[in-house]
Amino acid sequence: MARTEKQWLMHLIKCHDRELPELKKWDAYYEGRQPLSYMAPELIQELDERVRQVVVEWPRLVVDSLEERLDVEGFRFGRQAEADVELWRIWQANDLDEQSQQAHVDALVMGRSYVIVGTNEDDKATPIVTVESPLEVFAEHDPRTRQVTAAVKRWTEEDEDGKVEHATLYLPDVTVWWVKRDNDWAEDSEHERDTHDLGEVPVVPIVNRARTKCPLGVSELKPIVPISDAACKMATDMMVSGEFHAVPRRYAIGVGEEDFEDEQGRKISALKRIIGRIWAIPKHKTDDGVEVGQFPEANLSNFHETLKLLAMMVASLGGLPSRFLGHATDNPASADAIRSDESRLIKRAERKHRGFGGSWERVQRLVLAVRGDESDDDAKSLETLWRDASTPTIAQKADAAVKLYTAKIVPLRQTREDLGYTQVQIERMEEEDEKAAENAFQRVMAGDLAALTGPKPPQEQQEPEPEPVA
Repeated sequence: MARTEKQWLMHLIKCHDRELPELKKWDAYYEGRQPLSYMAPELIQELDERVRQVVVEWPRLVVDSLEERLDVEGFRFGRQAEADVELWRIWQANDLDEQSQQAHVDALVMGRSYVIVGTNEDDKATPIVTVESPLEVFAEHDPRTRQVTAAVKRWTEEDEDGKVEHATLYLPDVTVWWVKRDNDWAEDSEHERDTHDLGEVPVVPIVNRARTKCPLGVSELKPIVPISDAACKMATDMMVSGEFHAVPRRYAIGVGEEDFEDEQGRKISALKRIIGRIWAIPKHKTDDGVEVGQFPEANLSNFHETLKLLAMMVASLGGLPSRFLGHATDNPASADAIRSDESRLIKRAERKHRGFGGSWERVQRLVLAVRGDESDDDAKSLETLWRDASTPTIAQKADAAVKLYTAKIVPLRQTREDLGYTQVQIERMEEEDEKAAENAFQRVMAGDLAALTGPKPPQEQQEPEPEPVA
């Protein structure tokens, strides 16, 4: 049974509301706002505001270490040897150099993010492409084709009447704006509906770890959060122990609470006054005098060892080198050891290149459709160009690239791409190559055959002619 536009809107909002609590939980862990776990409520009440929660932000470290290796550098059609200049111009015109990083972070943290493509009324040749948070956007997939069948974006604005809820409904052939008034959704008269007739929803999900039964993706933080909670608990306990036990505590026998007064002569509790660092015990009536002593301080090394063990577990689950979590040795690792240590992290980044790259290619096909460009087989074979996820040294990259070029395995342009030069830098180099070739051709035509073999060495570097033998 086909749904009406309003039925689609209400259905998508209901589905989105079910997802929001879990999405907000993952977002809180990445931002370091998670609640303290494993702590007894009585202890929290006793500590009051004297000791706050210590947040060990390993979730952010796991996500950022992976996202730092996800840099898009261009798009190439299947039959082209070079990256497409026009698609890259649209990419930069929409500030996707920066926004693509936000999309990758949200996808890694909350399992997915979204990209919406729309018409640009001011410049028809440059469609508007925006990155959206899953906290505001939800899309439903067709169980047979796995394609997006409908999507909604929700947001709230302030006006003179208070907060007003807005929504945009995206369907295969039309986009409709809605506003909530008097607890009921109605089409927004301030926005004209956009009948684009694309035949597909202009919303593309960027999904992390999608599975056949879980098309909306899984957060990269799912295995990390329980260990992070344990680390926050241990670090907070360490601070509590540092407050109460690391500094030697003193005791006084023969002194009661009645012996403690403030400047106005009011009775105060010794335990509360100095946070438990003195234990005051009144002696029996038959005893005389006052006895004062000190307990030995506590050793906090057990907390250090526990935190180190938890850090190694995070490194194992997140594919991170142990040095990323502060584990260091006296001798620095060699370059080969560093590359070997990062092998799992590099492989995970390359897997993300494959999954996220497919989403960005669908975005670019939508861009071409919105522009009105005729689709062909080349558009179906679009390829996303990523920066190398590994961290080889410059000398190693240059040596490998030169050897491949000298052996005529790869062309010069591919060699420059392998060395990490941007498309703009490569185009500038090719312009200089053309100028040098033209200059050499003109010299040859003028009779300077030495131009065919390259520039002559400077005069002072030429070997002197041998003197004649007498």
